[in-house]
Amino acid sequence: MKKIAVILSGCGSRDGSEIHEATLSLLAIDMNGLKYQCFAPNKNQTEVVNHFTQAQDSEKRNMLVEGARIARGNIKPINEINAADFDALWIPGGLGAAKNLCSYFYEGANMKVDSDVESAIKAFNKAGKPIVALCIAPVIVAKVLGANVTSGKDTGTASNIEAMGGKNTVCNYDEIAYDTEKRVITAPCYMLDASISQIWMGIKKAADKLVELI
Repeated sequence: MKKIAVILSGCGSRDGSEIHEATLSLLAIDMNGLKYQCFAPNKNQTEVVNHFTQAQDSEKRNMLVEGARIARGNIKPINEINAADFDALWIPGGLGAAKNLCSYFYEGANMKVDSDVESAIKAFNKAGKPIVALCIAPVIVAKVLGANVTSGKDTGTASNIEAMGGKNTVCNYDEIAYDTEKRVITAPCYMLDASISQIWMGIKKAADKLVELI
């Protein structure tokens, strides 16, 4: 059975992995007869947000511990990813991808990528294995690989992707961007004003493309 490594960044759209995107990603992987293993950095989130009030909270939360909520406990530290053990890499969005897996939320095109995340992306790319990134997570792949990705219709993010050496493709919620050379699949999801059923269309299409590649 083909296996997919999924990188989570916490739990919650404003400070971790977007829960709809993460859950629908796992569903899409499973529905295609693939197996997944979740990973996350064993580090504190850069910030914690009260999702009810939208206010920043003073408490500390660990990405691995929070990601375990989504993974139902079946999660490992990101430094245990071995690209040789998997057929593809998958990164859901959420602001945790932009705050925790990299510093895009704070530094824009001058962002830095978490060293373990960067190593994983480079390892899968070097092995010729596909990478899927959703929502804001494509900025990470654009930074590391200079890939052709989508930011939906967000012109500001598109400009930053170009400034980082990547390319941007405008996509609707039911469309994906595919970089043939680098084997990178991206979907805009909640970068657009979309419903959960609409983001499912993009995630399903990304999963279908992934199955075609592996």
